[in-house]
Amino acid sequence: MQVDLPEVLAEVTAQFERYEKALVSNDVAVLDELFRNDPRTLRYGGGENLYGYQEIMAFRAGRSPIGLGRRTERTLITTYGRDMAVASTLFYRDAMPGKVGRQMQTWVRFPEGWKIVAAHVSVINEPQDKA
Repeated sequence: MQVDLPEVLAEVTAQFERYEKALVSNDVAVLDELFRNDPRTLRYGGGENLYGYQEIMAFRAGRSPIGLGRRTERTLITTYGRDMAVASTLFYRDAMPGKVGRQMQTWVRFPEGWKIVAAHVSVINEPQDKA
């Protein structure tokens, strides 16, 4: 298996950046588009466990658009072959001093394009040792 094929890495990076832009601007249509429409798609959030595309869509539709701005650090996207990738990033929000958010997404290429099939978001106290 080839890891981080440049053209595949570029494709997933573009989709990740599209997701990030949609997230902070609350573009629900794009966020919905980027998750796989499947009952096995899941998203573990900061305060919710969402099983299936329908639950994820309902969460997005009901979420407040206030306070979504954030900055990311240490983003790492790794591709495995031509059809699978994992994207991980740390994020910080001004409204969460002393906290760091962590986000991981599993992306899979389907005939209709790259889709998130699993995501995990959590927030912890910012470690004193940032190594």
